[in-house]
Amino acid sequence: MILIKNRQRKIAVDVAQLERDTQTLLDALGYSDFDIGILLTTNATIRKYNREYRDKDKATDILSFPYHTELPAGQSIKVETEDDKNLGDLIISLEYVYNDAQNYDVTFEKRMQELLVHGICHLLGHDHIEDADYETMHKKEMQLLALIAK
Repeated sequence: MILIKNRQRKIAVDVAQLERDTQTLLDALGYSDFDIGILLTTNATIRKYNREYRDKDKATDILSFPYHTELPAGQSIKVETEDDKNLGDLIISLEYVYNDAQNYDVTFEKRMQELLVHGICHLLGHDHIEDADYETMHKKEMQLLALIAK
């Protein structure tokens, strides 16, 4: 189940499209019936989460909270119980995304798609700390983004 909560009122967002894009990505990844939570929020709220969970006292675009915290990138999730059918949660600051889109000279919708893909990759064990990991993650992101890009 895809659960999307929009807890901000400042930036208009097409929640139905976000849900469709998320389902398309889950289907492509082989996780069609997995749960994912997406919280759409403000810079102030994401800053609190970033400070609490990453010790960074600043707003950011997206935070990822994987359910399978030890999953190596590229490895499939082994389902042993119903609880295992959970990818995790994403928190996205729509204010940050809106400003980012202008800085990157892309539409808000495109930037949202890029971040959705980025966040899901993090939920599946990918990171971009080392250059080689960045290359692997970037390649996966481009493959997934091609499925939902308009």
